[in-house]
Amino acid sequence: MKPDEAQIIIACQQGDLTKFAQLYDQYIKKIYNFVYYKTNHPQTAEDLVSQTFIKALENITKFKLGSQSSFSAWLYRIAQNTVIDYYRTKKADANINDYYDLASTEDTQLNAITSEQKAKVQTYLQKLNPEQRQIVIMRLWDELSYQEIASLTQKSEASCRMTFCRAIGQLKKELLIIIAFITLLIK
Repeated sequence: MKPDEAQIIIACQQGDLTKFAQLYDQYIKKIYNFVYYKTNHPQTAEDLVSQTFIKALENITKFKLGSQSSFSAWLYRIAQNTVIDYYRTKKADANINDYYDLASTEDTQLNAITSEQKAKVQTYLQKLNPEQRQIVIMRLWDELSYQEIASLTQKSEASCRMTFCRAIGQLKKELLIIIAFITLLIK
């Protein structure tokens, strides 16, 4: 944990909750990306991120400085639990249009390319088991350290590294097979 971050947390725990804005500014983009990937809907992600930061603010005194868990891992755990709670309470008869964002007409071509690329990435990620997928996403998209991932997933750093390496190896093997197949078709 960065010294400045520790000082901010201490100030918040001592009642100066205005300092929490600095933690919010530091983590908002990462937490939003983490939640958005799990919900695939901007408004839902915004609501859940707001709930995450409210819970963090309300419970900042419960965070233990110097524990094995870093503040970012603690915050990600709150976000993950908030997403889980959301899906537990979501009604089965909800309208699908409430959860999937329709593309903006501002730049249709860019949206189409982005959607196509996202679909390709999701196709490959779906080939991984849920644990591998979660660790790859946290490492590459959320840019978490192995220590933070370990704290969040309740696994050892070595286990997280091994899972990540195996997942990436599996994806590379899949891509090599596809490239070899395309090469054969071209010849």
